[in-house]
Parts: sequence; C-alpha cells; structure tokens
Amino acid sequence: MTALPAKKAELEKFEALMRRHNRMLFRTARAILRDDAEAEEALQEAYLKAYRSMDQFRGDSKLSTWLVRITANEALMRLRKRVRRAEIVDLFPAGEQTEEAAVERRDQPESLAARGQLRSLLESKIDALPEAFRTVFILRGLEEFSVEETAAALEIPEATVRTRFFRARSLLREALSSEIDLVFDEAFGFAGERCDRVVAHVLARLSEEDPTP
Repeated sequence: MTALPAKKAELEKFEALMRRHNRMLFRTARAILRDDAEAEEALQEAYLKAYRSMDQFRGDSKLSTWLVRITANEALMRLRKRVRRAEIVDLFPAGEQTEEAAVERRDQPESLAARGQLRSLLESKIDALPEAFRTVFILRGLEEFSVEETAAALEIPEATVRTRFFRARSLLREALSSEIDLVFDEAFGFAGERCDRVVAHVLARLSEEDPTP
C-alpha cells in the first residue's frame, strides 16, 4: 500500500526522528530488559505508540524525555510479563544467559579487537547492575541526560536519580576501574543494519494504517 503524499511527508519526518533517537531509546529499553531482541521489539512498539499519540505531546518536557518515558513504560510492561512467567524463566539461570550472550558477542567482528572486548565487558557489567540502578545509569552516564530529565523520564524523585547513579558508578568502577570511561560511547551501539531494521519495520506498519494517526 502506497502512502498518500501528506502521510509520506509525515512519515519522512518521523523517520528522521527515529534515527535521531534510536540509540538512546534502544539503550533505555535494553537497560530494563537486558536482551537485544526484546529491546528492539519494545522500541518498535514504543515508536508506534509515540506516533499515534504525537498530538498529545504538549511540550511540557523535552521530546526526548517524552520518548524515553514511552519506551521505558513499554519495556517495563514486557518485564512484568516476564516476571509473571517466572517458573519458566527459572529453567534458564541468569549465568547461562550471560554466557550465551558473551559467546554471541565474541563471534561479532568488532569483538575481535581489544576495544570491542572491553566494550563487551562493560556491557556485561552494566547488565549485572540492579534494574533500578541500570536504567538510571544508561540515561545519565551513556545518554548524558540531566538529573531533571532522568527524573522526569522515569517518574522518580531527583534525589533518587542522584543516589542510584552514584551507586551504579561505584559498582561499575569497582569492576572496571579507570577503563570504564574509554568505552561509554560505543556500548550498546545502535547503528547500521539494526537501526535500519527498526526504522523500516515501524515505517511499514505506519504506512499500512489509516492516513489520519
């Protein structure tokens, strides 16, 4: 189905928005879910919800903050469903999942380089953080959200953001020492094929919908 001219222009603008925020929002979802594939699915659904609710954005906060809130809520909803299936999850210990993820990372070309290996180490240590600390750390440490923006996105007090971020950094520095700052920008990369895949999936679904969001 070919999109009408007006909707085509609208989707082109939304595509630019997605590409601008993809990495930040993927990191947000992954911080909660700790699974690349599930984080991608959560991100796609979050974009669809954001597009359909764009007329509700009043500009009371930054657009990025609004998008983070939608993405975090989608990821948390999926996490709650996962928790309700705890008896199934218990069959697959976290240690085994971590080992499988590590093997997958080692098979990727970038992991052959020392910097890639260090990035994988950082990702695994971030994954090991408690969920509350992990999400705050992703937004504050990797995406450089302010305390106020993080608090608004996660709907928690600013004092809680400060406390969790400080604790998260302390835990990571205990594990990685001074090497942690060398790989912030590359952790949980979201470029190339993965970025294109999410954008294409969302645009395809939106193009099939009624021209009026």
